[in-house]
Amino acid sequence: QVHLVESGGGLAQPGGSLRLSCAASGFTFSSYAMSWARQAPGKGLEWVSGIYSDGTNPYYADSVKGRFTISRDNAKNTVYLQMNSLKPEDTAVYYCAAKYGSDWSGSYDYWGQGTQVTVSS
Repeated sequence: QVHLVESGGGLAQPGGSLRLSCAASGFTFSSYAMSWARQAPGKGLEWVSGIYSDGTNPYYADSVKGRFTISRDNAKNTVYLQMNSLKPEDTAVYYCAAKYGSDWSGSYDYWGQGTQVTVSS
């Protein structure tokens, strides 16, 4: 059974940092590209960042470029999102997603349940 379990969300002050983790099980993690997406209250899903199955070619949305860093550890079946210089507009539920194949572009096969990130003073 496939599981993607996000953790690390919470409350952060503007300018602060959080590190999200997504632990995967039930599939061959190293064969899947991984991404993070988010949904703010009253808004649609926004793709935030993606990474190839081998850990190369990270992608970032313009809204997070230079502040967020995606990485993965295929030995631990985990993908991370380091979020620095957080802004109130980063407040959202963050989801990780897995797509079979090396490239992060295209339709995703599995989604996690999400973790809430709130940026507020």
